[in-house]
Amino acid sequence: MASLIASRPRPRPAHTQGSTRCAYTPDGTKLVTVGSNNTIRVYKTGFDGEPTNIDDCQEQNTSVSASNDFFVAGSEDGTVSYYSLKDNLFEKFICRTSLPVRDVALSPDNKWCAVASDELTVKVVHVEDTTKMSTLREHNKPTKHLSFDPKGSMLALSCTDGIIYVYSMTAEHPELIKKVDGVIGRMETDQEASCRVAWHPDGRAFAVPTPTRDIQVVSREDWEKQHTFANGHEGDVTALAWSPNGALLATAGKDKKLLVWSTKDQSVVARYEYANVIDIVWHPTKNLASFTTSDGEVFISPEFVSDQFESMLRLPKQPAPFIHDPDGKRPETNGRAQLPTRPRRNSLDSLDDLLDDDLDEDDFVVDDDGAGYALNTGRKRPAEDDDIYGGHPAKRGNFVQPQHHAPFQPGSTPWRGNRKYLCLNLIGFVWTIDQDSSHNTITIEFYDSELHRNIHFTDTFLYDQACLNEKGALFSCPPKEKPSSPAIVYYRPHDPWTHRADWRIELPKGEAVLAMSLSDTYITVTTSANYVRIYTLFGIPVRIYRPKNTPMVTCASWRDYVLTMGNGPVGADGMCKLLYTIQNVKRDEICQNEDTVALPEGVTVKSVFFSDEGEPCIYDSTGTLLTLLHWRQPSRAYWVPLLDTKLLSRLASGRKKESYFPIAVAYGKFHCIILKGGDQYPYFPKPLLSEFEFSVPLTSVPDKANKSKSFDAEQEDEEMEDVDEPEQKEEVKLTQSYLLKEIQRAQLTDLLDNSKGTSSERARLGRLEVEIDKTLLQMLAVECREGTEEERGMRALEVVQLMRDASGKMVEAAGKIAERYGRGVLGEKIRELGEGRVAERLGRRMREEDEDDDDDF
Repeated sequence: MASLIASRPRPRPAHTQGSTRCAYTPDGTKLVTVGSNNTIRVYKTGFDGEPTNIDDCQEQNTSVSASNDFFVAGSEDGTVSYYSLKDNLFEKFICRTSLPVRDVALSPDNKWCAVASDELTVKVVHVEDTTKMSTLREHNKPTKHLSFDPKGSMLALSCTDGIIYVYSMTAEHPELIKKVDGVIGRMETDQEASCRVAWHPDGRAFAVPTPTRDIQVVSREDWEKQHTFANGHEGDVTALAWSPNGALLATAGKDKKLLVWSTKDQSVVARYEYANVIDIVWHPTKNLASFTTSDGEVFISPEFVSDQFESMLRLPKQPAPFIHDPDGKRPETNGRAQLPTRPRRNSLDSLDDLLDDDLDEDDFVVDDDGAGYALNTGRKRPAEDDDIYGGHPAKRGNFVQPQHHAPFQPGSTPWRGNRKYLCLNLIGFVWTIDQDSSHNTITIEFYDSELHRNIHFTDTFLYDQACLNEKGALFSCPPKEKPSSPAIVYYRPHDPWTHRADWRIELPKGEAVLAMSLSDTYITVTTSANYVRIYTLFGIPVRIYRPKNTPMVTCASWRDYVLTMGNGPVGADGMCKLLYTIQNVKRDEICQNEDTVALPEGVTVKSVFFSDEGEPCIYDSTGTLLTLLHWRQPSRAYWVPLLDTKLLSRLASGRKKESYFPIAVAYGKFHCIILKGGDQYPYFPKPLLSEFEFSVPLTSVPDKANKSKSFDAEQEDEEMEDVDEPEQKEEVKLTQSYLLKEIQRAQLTDLLDNSKGTSSERARLGRLEVEIDKTLLQMLAVECREGTEEERGMRALEVVQLMRDASGKMVEAAGKIAERYGRGVLGEKIRELGEGRVAERLGRRMREEDEDDDDDF
């Protein structure tokens, strides 16, 4: 793809042999060069004559940065000089260092100058008032290069220790926000090889040379590696620069190559041969670039890009080359068009917004997503659309555009750099690494390495979703346009007992997987065509249906039960209500049909899963874990909170800022990954799991006993940090225990009422009811101890009335507790309650005996 320029530019001897640097003014009218001699040259763009010389300058100038009115130059004697471009004269020194200056950079607003030297600090000096100065000290090695981002909000330092230090410049005092390690190599400040950070013009990423002689792109959103400009140079890279619109990248190396790359596909579009190039700058508006060499020469190259690719310079600003865009420019849509979630523009409270009689009847907005009416934008309906409406023009209603809940795969994370977790649960981890455009590598790592060995394989299908359980792993990939290929669902058992147990199924053309789930018996797949597809573990389709409420959002499954969620009618806040359905696939029974997920306004579901006991659970964006009670009986289900993570004791001091990524509910605890700071998703290295006891939100006082328990001893010490807090009252603890046991009792009772049940489950229910009554006895003792009989007598009696004891022993024990604390009236009421229950039991037994006698007769 090589292309040569029409005429090779002539070298212009500008300085003596040594480091030679150049810079265009932002308006492109002038090019300034500095070098080893005591002369600075200013070239006028478009003028082929001799440049203007500035002789009143320092020798051994090593760097230059220019504005339209002035430029600054740093030299090896430790001075940074300010020169006027209006008069072409030296005006002042703005900074001095004790060691040689290696780089200078003006901020985009030209008010500040950053100075790097062989010292261990970097100075940021106000150009006009040099008494205003900040010193950057967080890095501990000399800085070789400096680079402001296009907005001037960040300053990147390439240091000799092989680390890029990024400082935020928006605060009153600049602060270090990120260390980017593992990209650049270690090098000395006087080496010709470059490790300069070149910010992309859109400001969302930067490019930097690597020790492998490639150019690595790094995202500023998550500081992860993106695309690489590879296999271009055979020697160390000495210079690089983006074109003004970011469509092209120019690089030079010690291999005497000067290359021009296409940003979009990282291919070389032009190759030139120039020796010893150490600096490159693009003209801001023209097809023109200039570069300097260590021989003191300057090349000004008009028509730098050939006619074949010159049109790329006329494009608007191009995006940085991301593998997976962390800023949402390429949202996580699994290969499908993202459903619109536009905010409300009109209030439902305004009749004028809904009924506008002055509008043209023919004004119409096509509902291109099939999900509801769109807001009017003044466009008329195309004439060819009349066929859809029977040839009659439709009167346009100015309705609110609904906001949909976006689809998601439980237990997965978005792409971050070139990595993504496909599945996180208590069985193990599944993650993928994007190696290039042709294949990924997938790793399955199990917690129980004795039961299953870890799996690592090359993925040419580019799977982007996965499920994992003890029997197998399920994967899916999106459809592709070029080359045309359908979405694929792939199941891989861990221990196949046949020669070919794994299988793949292709979905119809254009249909993409939104979410999927895997149980011990069934595979469930929800798709962009608004279908729910259910398969056996051997790929036999047993259900294909279209749910009543779409678009689909997610799904979960446990044994024969499948839970699906979809968007329902629009609520008062303009957000679609989230509806769920639970069905037993094997028995073809609907347990809950399009019931509403209990979410406050503006809240979304972060994850949905079944507990190890088979109870549906959700974790929402407020950090609340809820479970569904009585879900096996139609129209009886309701959501109850098990834990509000905002009330955890670890957050009581307000010093910690963390959130929690839900993993599972198992063994009576909430398992999650603790995310520090503002992180939304876990990342590498592999995160550790923590667990929290359930705690029904009753009071703002945190539960001091509820500390995270990590599987790693060192993290446990960190997470168990004490927080100063008031002691929680005993009655709150007992009430908490009572409510949690009541939830367990309700779940177990539902299970026994709707299944055969086992003897151990029935015995467990009996023990649980005894424990509930014992807890109520403890609550009664607190009521009797804490207050007078007049104050707490009725409350204490209510506690006794909650007892479920059928034998009367617990009520009798309650009476003894009342006597112990001298509560005579309460004791009498409890005895009356006990006698009434005995009489009720006797009456019920007699009625049952009479019914048996009638049956016998």
